[in-house]
Amino acid sequence: MTAKDKKNTQQWVELIAHSELPAITSTAQLLDKFSNDDKSSLPKLSKAILHDQALSSCILKIANGIQHLGVNKVTTVSRATVVLGIQSVKNICLTAKLVDSLLASKSLDIHVYNELSQSMANSFYAGMLAKMMVPGYSDELQEEVYLAAMLYRIGETAFWSVGGSEASKLAAQENLPPKEFNLYCQNHLGTTFIELSKGLASTWNLSDILVKALDQPENRTDEIRIIYFADQLSSIIASPGGDEEAFNHLLQEIASIMDISVRQLKARIEHTREYACKLLSSYGADILSERIKDLPTGKEFASIQASLQQTTTVTKEKELLNAFMQLTQLIGVSKDFNEYLQLALVDISKAFIFERSSFLMLVDNKTAVKSRFVYDEQGNKDSFKVKMNLTLSDNVLAKVINEKQPALINDMKHVHWRELITAELAKFMNDGSMALAPVKISNKVIGIICGQFLEKGKTVSSEDYRQFCALIEHLNMCLTMVMMK
Repeated sequence: MTAKDKKNTQQWVELIAHSELPAITSTAQLLDKFSNDDKSSLPKLSKAILHDQALSSCILKIANGIQHLGVNKVTTVSRATVVLGIQSVKNICLTAKLVDSLLASKSLDIHVYNELSQSMANSFYAGMLAKMMVPGYSDELQEEVYLAAMLYRIGETAFWSVGGSEASKLAAQENLPPKEFNLYCQNHLGTTFIELSKGLASTWNLSDILVKALDQPENRTDEIRIIYFADQLSSIIASPGGDEEAFNHLLQEIASIMDISVRQLKARIEHTREYACKLLSSYGADILSERIKDLPTGKEFASIQASLQQTTTVTKEKELLNAFMQLTQLIGVSKDFNEYLQLALVDISKAFIFERSSFLMLVDNKTAVKSRFVYDEQGNKDSFKVKMNLTLSDNVLAKVINEKQPALINDMKHVHWRELITAELAKFMNDGSMALAPVKISNKVIGIICGQFLEKGKTVSSEDYRQFCALIEHLNMCLTMVMMK
């Protein structure tokens, strides 16, 4: 998808809210008319629900599911709204419409359907877990925390439900590491799932706590922490990594905020899992129950860790081969040069563990270079910015650009380089080492990719330099092919 073809966040929100999921939009707008603290709203809400037979049946099932022995069976919607409370009923209505609308998506690619159903199951369970974590809160606040945790990833879930070629392309990249997958999604869609969630939360006028959790994730109030903990716990239960220590730390954090022991917490989580599966049946979504798993055991973590260790003993050559393949595959789906450059920088960071990997773009009529993209050794975006002049004196950057040849500098004071290292470059290198290679489209240089070690004495090996140059040459070939399409 080219930059011209990409939708912005608002365009995606409009597509999802009004074209693809209008039932959710109309339900959210209807529910917003009923005040949570106005008793006169109960009969009006009951009357509105009666027009939807499936919704009425769902609410009756849930109301009877929570009744205790000796209490008469609930047979009317009006009685159910009294038993459940208006905030709970509103949440049930919205949850039911979400489940119904999202699962009603037709002709989804199998990979997209798997992403959708797992995302829905994780989100629903996150809501239930969040509610479990606040037993001492008021009923209204419990319901608000439930809704916020359940809808925390609504942007991602709604996107998968839309389907289409964009979703299929993203789902095909599901085996990418999370950071690379998120980067791919952002570059391909023109927005992020978190921005989609913010947009939909605003459009549907959802929970204030949800908006705050999405807009101010650094906020450390108990409610925001609980939403975050519930989301993390649901995700780990669905797909445990190999880090049992991190999982146990999360359980300890949750137990601490609830003022109970980890053993008690585990028992409550299991009870919540059983209740969540029962509720999903009331919502007509039994298919999601199988995706809500038991808490992972120590043996499971050990098995996953062993498997991860086996798969991560990949040689640098295999990492590079994967980088070559990803760049090649991108030719078939994208004409966005930025996407190629960022993917190459992430791959370089991953393969060579450079402390800083940068694309320095030619600017100011080719009289200077300026950092366009910068990544750290973990493949995360780095806020580092630099701009260096190419014309004030002879320097190695101008040499690489003019001669269209790479350069390796392990010692900037070496006789071969010292006359070409300006004060700007010396500050940029920080007494470290760097590999430079020109980025070319049809043999026309547009900038330089630079891989750096900032620690004094740490050098780039000749073999790493050779492989680095080969990868940038492949990037140049891909960019040229895209330009010619």
